[in-house]
Amino acid sequence: MQTLKPHILLLLLLFSGVTDATEPISTSIAVGMAAALTGFLASYQNILYYFHECCRRPIWNYLHESLEADLESKLFGQHIASRIILKAVSGFMSNENPKKPLVLSLHGWTGTGKNFVSELIAENIFKKGMDSKYVHVFTSELHFPHSSQSDTYKTQLQQWIKGNVSECGRSMFVFDGMDKMHPGLIDSIKPYLDYYDKLDGVSYRKAIFIFLSNAGGESIVDIALDFWKAGRSREEIELRDLETVLSLSVFNNKKSGLWHTSLIDKNLVDFFVPFLPLEYHHVVQCAMNEMKVRGHEPDLNVADEVARFHIDFPKREGIFAFKGCKTIQSKLDYYT
Repeated sequence: MQTLKPHILLLLLLFSGVTDATEPISTSIAVGMAAALTGFLASYQNILYYFHECCRRPIWNYLHESLEADLESKLFGQHIASRIILKAVSGFMSNENPKKPLVLSLHGWTGTGKNFVSELIAENIFKKGMDSKYVHVFTSELHFPHSSQSDTYKTQLQQWIKGNVSECGRSMFVFDGMDKMHPGLIDSIKPYLDYYDKLDGVSYRKAIFIFLSNAGGESIVDIALDFWKAGRSREEIELRDLETVLSLSVFNNKKSGLWHTSLIDKNLVDFFVPFLPLEYHHVVQCAMNEMKVRGHEPDLNVADEVARFHIDFPKREGIFAFKGCKTIQSKLDYYT
């Protein structure tokens, strides 16, 4: 006699009311119908996951080669940042059992690519990129505007992070404008960035935290300017030339949200990522790429005009673009 599996027996019971009112159905036919229904339910679940984002493997589609190609073709003038981001994210995503969350602190002048890199990371991990419900962006001036409510913000921030990581361990958090955040606030999430297996039953080890800040930008520019004055190529600048100076500059900046933070003191920031000031040819690349994105034929003459407008620091030498590529879009509207 054929033995039926429990889930098939359950499905057979669903048909029992039908078989009483119609012709008798053989066991083999019923088994076939049950098996077909089981297959349909499995397919239905996959269809549901396709249209409704759920925290399971298909939401992240990270490929090392994809991020590498994006950094190489879309991020200009940032050889140090590109190298760090690629290695850090690739290493973290390939580790099924990381000991702690990935914590990146991105620093540099406005318009040098910090926000853009955050978008590239999200796009190369989550199928919906920055629109994924597992990517969370906090802006200091919007979410934490009043210093008098710092204690309230700390509690809210802890609850937000715990709630979101509880839903999906592969969550990504971006904190924009760290240089405008009230000192001490970010320390409230220190336990979540530390080497804990679980906190109150929640593991944070697969989450990604990215801090964006203009703080430390002056130190980066000073070193880049020293290389230029010495007649050395910017590509000769290495992380070791900047990392210590950058971390100390940020740690001791009283106007920064990372001022005397335990995140730095306890070495919980995995990488301080410096973004170098952009030069003329980098702004040209930005302008050419933006024209291409808009579906226009890239015009080098237009890109040259836009770039020349941006190069304004130092005033005498005119080497760097103080605003980087931040206003490229609006300037192209004017010149095209």
